[in-house]
Order: sequence, then structure tokens, then C-alpha cells
Amino acid sequence: MSENQNSEVITKEKIDKAINLLKEQKPKEREDISDREAIRKMRRYIEKLTSNKYGYTYDEVSEMLKGLGINLTGSRIKYLIGELKKSSRSPKES
Repeated sequence: MSENQNSEVITKEKIDKAINLLKEQKPKEREDISDREAIRKMRRYIEKLTSNKYGYTYDEVSEMLKGLGINLTGSRIKYLIGELKKSSRSPKES
């Protein structure tokens, strides 16, 4: 029994077009992201707010985010920011 019994003939031209179509696709935007990725995206703004100039605490930032349904504790935010700082340092600086 032939698998492509009911389908039309697949030509080299169709394959080339299909390859081009597939190559042009961009990554899909995911709806849900990890807390680490969320903090990575917001990092510069969180660091700005928690700087001496602005003076917010991580707990206050946590409360702001809670209003948007992002439930991360101040200590979790602080921890993730610290982890991102560590991972963004180049190994040569050790």
C-alpha cells in the first residue's frame, strides 16, 4: 500500500518553496515564560527602581508586579537578579 496514494505529486519546485517557507519562520512568542526569563526581561527597570536614586525595595517591586498577576516575592526577585548578574559576567573576570 502506497502512502501517497491520495496526495498529489511532490515536485522539486514544491520542496524548494516549502524549504523557503519553513526557513522564513520566526520563533513563536510564548505566552508563559519562566520567572527567570521574566526577571531577565524586566531586569533593567527593576535595577533602576531599586537603585539609591529611586530607593524602592524588592518587596515594593514585588507588590507592584502582584497587581499585574506576577506573583514573585521580593526575595525571589532579588535572588534572580543576582543570578543574572553572575551569569552575565564573563568567565575571564573570575
